[in-house]
Amino acid sequence: MADITRRLFLRHLRGAPTAYVRHVVRGRVRHEGVGTSFWYRPLHAVLSEVPVDDRELPLLFHARTADFADVTVQATVTYRMSDPALAASRLDFSIDPLRGGWRGQPLDQVATLLAELAQQPALDLLARVPLTEALAGIATVREAVATALAGDQRLTEIGASVVSSRVVAIRPEPEVERALQTPTREAVQQEADRATYARRAVAVEQERAIAENELQNKIELARREQQLVEQRGANDRRAAELESAAKLVTSQGQTDRARLAAESERAREQARADGVRAVGLASAEAETARLAAYRDVPESVLYALALEKLAGQLPQIGELTITPDVVTKLVGRLSNGAA
Repeated sequence: MADITRRLFLRHLRGAPTAYVRHVVRGRVRHEGVGTSFWYRPLHAVLSEVPVDDRELPLLFHARTADFADVTVQATVTYRMSDPALAASRLDFSIDPLRGGWRGQPLDQVATLLAELAQQPALDLLARVPLTEALAGIATVREAVATALAGDQRLTEIGASVVSSRVVAIRPEPEVERALQTPTREAVQQEADRATYARRAVAVEQERAIAENELQNKIELARREQQLVEQRGANDRRAAELESAAKLVTSQGQTDRARLAAESERAREQARADGVRAVGLASAEAETARLAAYRDVPESVLYALALEKLAGQLPQIGELTITPDVVTKLVGRLSNGAA
C-alpha cells in the first residue's frame, strides 16, 4: 500500500520498492515506475498500484482418478506481475487517492485465474491414471501444471508470469489411505516382528549361554568341592594313621616297659626265690648239722637242753607251783637217764 501524506490541498505519494505506481491526469500519464514519489491533487489524479514482488498462491482441489477414487491435490504456485503497465491497463489496480487502498480486489482475480489454469491439467492427467499411479505421480502432475501455466496466453495478456509451481501432495480419502497403508504397515509390522523375534532369539541364545556358563561353574565348583572333601578325607585319614601309629608306638613302648618291668620283677622274684632257697638250703644244712650233732647226745641231755631253751622263751613267771607228781616224774626220768 502506498504511503500518502497530506499537505493542505495537495497529497504526496511515496511508493514502495516492490510496487509499480502510475499517476494519470485527464488520460495522460504524469508519473509511473517502481519506488517513485510525487505530489498530486486528489481531485484530478487517477492512481494505480501494481505489486511486482513474487507471491505465493496455495491451491487445494479435489480430483478423481481413472478408477473413480477421489484424491486431494495440494499445490503452490509462485507468480509475479512481470508487465505491471499492462496489468494496470487490464485489471483494476486503482487506489484511493486520499487513503491509498485498492478500490477492488485485483489479486483475487489473478489468483482465481491461476487456480483454474493449474487445476485443469492436473484434473485431466489424474482422470487418465489409476489411484496407485496417481499417488506415485506427483512429479508428472507438477510437470503438467508447470507446462500449462508457462504457455498460457491469458496470463501473458494480463502481464502475469509464473515463477514456479509445486505439487506438495496427492492424498486419497482417509479410509482409502488407511487401506493402502495396510500392506505397508503389515510389512513394517512383519519386519518389526522379525526384528523382535531375532532379538528374542539372540536373548534366548545369550540366556542359554549364560545358563551353560552357570552350569559349568556349578559343575566346576562341585568338582572342586569333591576334591576338597577328598583332600579333607585324605588329610583326616592321614591324621588318623599318624595318630594310630603314634598310639601304636606308645602302646609298644608301654608294652615294652611292662615287659621289661615284668622281666625285672621276675628276675627280682627269681633272685629272692634263689636267696630264699639258698637260705633254706643253708638253714636245712645247719639244722641237719645241728641234728647230726644231737644224734649222739643222750636223751636226758636233750631234755635238759630243751628245758633250757624253753625256759629262755617262756614269758616271765610270777609264781610257779610244783606238785609232787611233777617232781616224782621228773626225778624218775632223770634217774633213768643217768642209769
